Amino acid sequence: MSLKQINPRNTVLFAFMMVVALMRIILSSEAPMNPIATFTPLGAMALFGGAYFNNRVKSVLFPVLTLWMSDIILNRFVYYNEWRFFYEGFYWTYISYALMAVASRFIIRKVTVSNVIIASLVATLIHWIGTSPGCFLIENSMYPKTLAGYFTSLVAAIPYERNFLAGTLVYSVVLFGGFELLQRRYSALRLAH
Repeated sequence: MSLKQINPRNTVLFAFMMVVALMRIILSSEAPMNPIATFTPLGAMALFGGAYFNNRVKSVLFPVLTLWMSDIILNRFVYYNEWRFFYEGFYWTYISYALMAVASRFIIRKVTVSNVIIASLVATLIHWIGTSPGCFLIENSMYPKTLAGYFTSLVAAIPYERNFLAGTLVYSVVLFGGFELLQRRYSALRLAH
């Protein structure tokens, strides 16, 4: 592959997501399984990828890939002390994450503060409803496998989802604001119309 084939826009977008994924790793290693550990860039990364990658596959694949890579590192050094490529119930998180990126493609057709806020609320709702089965249905779940157990898990997740929303909003400012500034300065980062 020659340097002329490398798309600078996609490279910078992916680099942005990798940098904030590293921030996720640092935050999670400081306070694993603490509600503050859910103040992460995950929602913002999904929204950012969904909004900026013009290729439908890349807009979902790259955010999921950054989530997966950061999960592997956290599994090794924070949660399990071994190299684990997946954890029990991971697919609920990954499906929810992919849905956040897809939702972003529809909500953030134009990057505005209101669109990013709406997308952040939708992403948090997707995360809340979509990842709870991963906690509720796993083998050693503390919740009974009933509809009441599912709703109990949803209520228990509210403090985590507040932090997820706050993290999504704060990191969205960093990702969207940073990339918008770079696009203004460097024309190679703008989409060709």
